[in-house]
Amino acid sequence: MRKLIIGIGGMTNGGKTTLSKGLQELLRNSLVISQDNFFKDDSVVPADVNGFKQYDTLDALHMDRMMADIGSWQEDPQGFMTSRGHAEDTAFEPSNVFVLIVEGFLIFNHGPLNTLFNKRYFLQIPYKICKERRSSRVYVPPDPPGYFDGYVWPMYLKNRKVMEETVNDIVFLDGTKKSEMLLSTVLADIQEILKVTER
Repeated sequence: MRKLIIGIGGMTNGGKTTLSKGLQELLRNSLVISQDNFFKDDSVVPADVNGFKQYDTLDALHMDRMMADIGSWQEDPQGFMTSRGHAEDTAFEPSNVFVLIVEGFLIFNHGPLNTLFNKRYFLQIPYKICKERRSSRVYVPPDPPGYFDGYVWPMYLKNRKVMEETVNDIVFLDGTKKSEMLLSTVLADIQEILKVTER
């Protein structure tokens, strides 16, 4: 049994989830773990001096729980997929490659997680498009007035700087391209990796 862990990182509303779900649909024995599912409760997330909740930090996430789930997948991909209701109809073959797709906005900023990736992708979009996409989405709790410019974008720049200083082998993707094109590009790349692991 071979295991491959793919990281799909990027800025808010950059297309991470769309790309990850597309890959899961096309890659056999694959599963997505999303960082967004590990946010701490709003009541324990502190606010900065402007009253903006500090969600864009690793401290706002249960990274221990996320790492535990990834560890469980590493120990038994088939069992983990079955427990999540993602087992395929056909029987698993011992020679199969299992693919874990981890997506999130700070996955490359967490050292223990970053070391696990076989391949890293980062979706980026311009400020204006990012702001437009962010304003069109409904968040719980909702973004307060001025949150994007006063907190989200500055934190993105800060987190990206840290990421680029500590991680070298990231493939940057243009999130303004059509989702089908991005999916095709990354899928072909992963399939090439899978061919190499089979040799």
